[in-house]
Amino acid sequence: MSSPATASLAVDGRPLDGGLYLWADRWAQHLPTPVQDAIAAFSAYGLGLLAVLMLWAWWRGRAADSTTMARALAAPLVVTVVFAADTLLKSVLREPRPCQVLDAGHTLEACPGPGDWSLPSNHTVIVFAGAAVLWHVDRRIGALALVLAVAMGASRVLVGVHYPHDVVLGAVVGAAAGHALATLAARGRRLVARARAGGLSGWLIG
Repeated sequence: MSSPATASLAVDGRPLDGGLYLWADRWAQHLPTPVQDAIAAFSAYGLGLLAVLMLWAWWRGRAADSTTMARALAAPLVVTVVFAADTLLKSVLREPRPCQVLDAGHTLEACPGPGDWSLPSNHTVIVFAGAAVLWHVDRRIGALALVLAVAMGASRVLVGVHYPHDVVLGAVVGAAAGHALATLAARGRRLVARARAGGLSGWLIG
């Protein structure tokens, strides 16, 4: 299937894993309705769980050193920066959603309209970036975030709005960027140390 609208796109993901996408989509369509609804709800709202883990990391960071707290405080900023960078990357790659160019049938999530690009998966980038930062804050929280990230990536394929390779690239971009920015965030430890000695001590020391 091709058209003038898709012929000029920078990336066409169909030859990479279009068959695998269709297999996953058809498998998801045969799941019990409550399971489908649960997957769709998690895919749409699961990012809220990342926010909960970030709050937990801040709380745990109150008993840790200033470097750890600096990373915990930077986590929401890191996720925002990585999301913005990924949005820019999507506009360069301009890969159409698989549900727009393949015979996917009824997907668990409504197919986005033209111009809402697919590669990499924003949701996957966000959660893997958050997991990378949280791993530097607390290994247990980071491990939970990693499980969340893997589940989120899989859900984006199952609801029909991403190819598997969108998720794989999203995981690589998110984890690499999150790790790099978490390392950079450690430079804020002096600011955190000063804030702990001042009026913000109640928020930064537990």
